Amino acid sequence: MKDVLYLEQIEQAEVLLKPQRVEILRQLAEPRTCTAVAARLEQTPQRVYYHVKQLVAAGLVEQVDQRKVRGITEGIYQAAARSYWLSPRLVGRIGLRRARDELSLGYLLDLMEEVQADVAALDRTAPELPSIGVAGEIRVPAERRQEFLHDLQSALQDLFSRYGGAEGDAFKLAVACYPKGTDND
Repeated sequence: MKDVLYLEQIEQAEVLLKPQRVEILRQLAEPRTCTAVAARLEQTPQRVYYHVKQLVAAGLVEQVDQRKVRGITEGIYQAAARSYWLSPRLVGRIGLRRARDELSLGYLLDLMEEVQADVAALDRTAPELPSIGVAGEIRVPAERRQEFLHDLQSALQDLFSRYGGAEGDAFKLAVACYPKGTDND
């Protein structure tokens, strides 16, 4: 079972985005028969089987084994991944792309779409996937946002200059600043 299955086909998304099927996927985190899933969900095995076949055809569930029960072969199924990411490209851009204003929400959304696609394309079977995650909170008054952006770009340019040679592993660096929202503690 994969950790993440990145969905880029609209047909897969259509199969996945039905509440009944999402619940079946949850039940198939462990290998189970349609009969076992049906009992847990208080559904008929035929109804669950119909949905499982749709999920199998879309590549979201796999038949991992089978067994004979009272002369009938019963499939044992498991979800293909622990989680599923939908590519933002499934919806596509509505309207025209605006100029790349680094202080706009649109720019941030484009950047996050690019990062999501890059992360989804990583080879998760590799024995080592060196990566770094850093998060923190800062406070920037509105009148100093442009100054902050300039300082951030300067700091990053310094890193790019120092570590931008042709030697070593290549990494992509993306920095995002967005409103934190309110704490409801």
